[in-house]
Amino acid sequence: MFILFAIPLGLLVGLLVGGRLDRLSTLPFAWAWLAMAGLLVQIVLFSGAVDGLLGGGIGSAVYILSTAAVLIAVLRNVRLTGMPLVVVGAAANLVAIVANGGVMPTTVEALRAAGLDPTDGFSNSAVLADPALAPLTDIFALPSWLPFANVFSIGDLLLGLGVGAVIALGMRGEGRPG
Repeated sequence: MFILFAIPLGLLVGLLVGGRLDRLSTLPFAWAWLAMAGLLVQIVLFSGAVDGLLGGGIGSAVYILSTAAVLIAVLRNVRLTGMPLVVVGAAANLVAIVANGGVMPTTVEALRAAGLDPTDGFSNSAVLADPALAPLTDIFALPSWLPFANVFSIGDLLLGLGVGAVIALGMRGEGRPG
């Protein structure tokens, strides 16, 4: 959900620095279909509609594979300005998810700060007693008074900053590989 804030902020900054929306259509983003497919799978996976259908490690495996798909697409575009931040953020998230058996750990405190309760269904964040790589997990929270309040990781923050930079610079006609 953190990326939902990065996109409009990137657009706003792009407009404020003299960018134009039509320039985004010329940004050479390769394999966009793979990134979109990975994100779409995650939207469906965490929508609640498939919670009862996922048993055992299926949800975790799908989460890992969809996150890896997004990372592959992002790596393909690493030469775009801002994209290295997205790569580092996506990689940090994937490493934390894999190290914790296919879930992104969070804390009860972070969930409370975001106004969320742990759910019984498969979620992208789960409270674990002793998570591996704890600093890379969802230990931060957007406050509950914000729309789409949720927990997030340092990887999500880097992803958001990178996406915002790619959008804002792309609107200015910058950020393309030379």
